[in-house]
Amino acid sequence: MYALREVDMRPGRPYPAGPDAPHTPLRPMWCCRADGQPWPCGSARLLLRAEYDHDLTGLSIYLAGLMYEAMRDLYHLNPHDGPEPKALFDRFLAWARPRRQQCADPGRSVD
Repeated sequence: MYALREVDMRPGRPYPAGPDAPHTPLRPMWCCRADGQPWPCGSARLLLRAEYDHDLTGLSIYLAGLMYEAMRDLYHLNPHDGPEPKALFDRFLAWARPRRQQCADPGRSVD
């Protein structure tokens, strides 16, 4: 009747634990694998900012995609009490936006 399938019980990806754990998101909760803080944690932000130092627009695009995935996961886990969209924006994107250049002329105002 039914054919038995062989099931692979090994984990898909082994992740280090402890001090060697990477600051990557643990899904679907979206907490940091290394320190348990909401991802991106402070260390992940520093690492991402350094990696995308010359491409902050690329960093924003990357983080926007991750924010969408986090929104989907977090609302799926708790549809009645999910995170506010502004809180997710602040968590994922607000810290990464490129800073405006200041004027070289101190007497000139920036509008």
